[in-house]
Amino acid sequence: MSIIEQINSETVTQVDFKILFPEVGLDLGQDEEWCEIMVGTARRRIRFHDYRDIYDIPGLYERLFYDKLKCVSPRVIRTQLAQVLAERETEPAELRVLDVGAGNGIVGEELRELGAGAVFGIDIIEEAAAAAHRDRPGVYDQYLVADLTDLAPDQRDTLVEADLNTLTTVAALGFDDVPPQAFAAAYNLISTPGLAAFTIKEDFVTARDASGFSELIRRMFAGEVICPLARQRYRHRLSVQGEPLYYVAFVAEKFGDIPSDWLD
Repeated sequence: MSIIEQINSETVTQVDFKILFPEVGLDLGQDEEWCEIMVGTARRRIRFHDYRDIYDIPGLYERLFYDKLKCVSPRVIRTQLAQVLAERETEPAELRVLDVGAGNGIVGEELRELGAGAVFGIDIIEEAAAAAHRDRPGVYDQYLVADLTDLAPDQRDTLVEADLNTLTTVAALGFDDVPPQAFAAAYNLISTPGLAAFTIKEDFVTARDASGFSELIRRMFAGEVICPLARQRYRHRLSVQGEPLYYVAFVAEKFGDIPSDWLD
């Protein structure tokens, strides 16, 4: 029986697992990090970006990223949104949010606690939706499993009819989890004016970075497609070696759609 089968078995629902990190000194990029999961004497290595495997194990995502590595991004984006809404004298209940890269619903839960009127989740993998329904049932008004760059007609209709006015995407940008084309497609589903609240690793918004996201974000601000309302550099989480990983959180007002030729 595999580790996942052991953990998910009805007869061993109380089984615990251990998380083991690589030895100190191993040089790993953020998108190369991994851990090992132990149940009894069985071990399995899981890469941090292998979200299907992580979501399959109840409790692993929270234990790994929030308990062990001290991730704070969902709370940071909620706090920033709350501050912007207070400054604009806008009630949270007016927010109709599209949560992109929704995962197992941690950001959606923060949005509900903030008081958002409606929250729609979208992710490209089935395991994320299954984990959200398992771990946080009822958080989302609807959760779509879809490729934002290739939405089925009924999926697009669902999102258009939702009358969305706010976009959130937390810790999902810059590593091809949500590529620029998908981010643009989601952003363009939000009404104008609207709000966009997102976090991204600081390396991807520096002038020296030549990635697609860096160029797109700079162009959005320069082209007045979006206007920053709040910006904060913060420690997203620790690396497996205990080093801080810094991100930038933005809340911005949408003034226009992203032109398709910006993504060519």
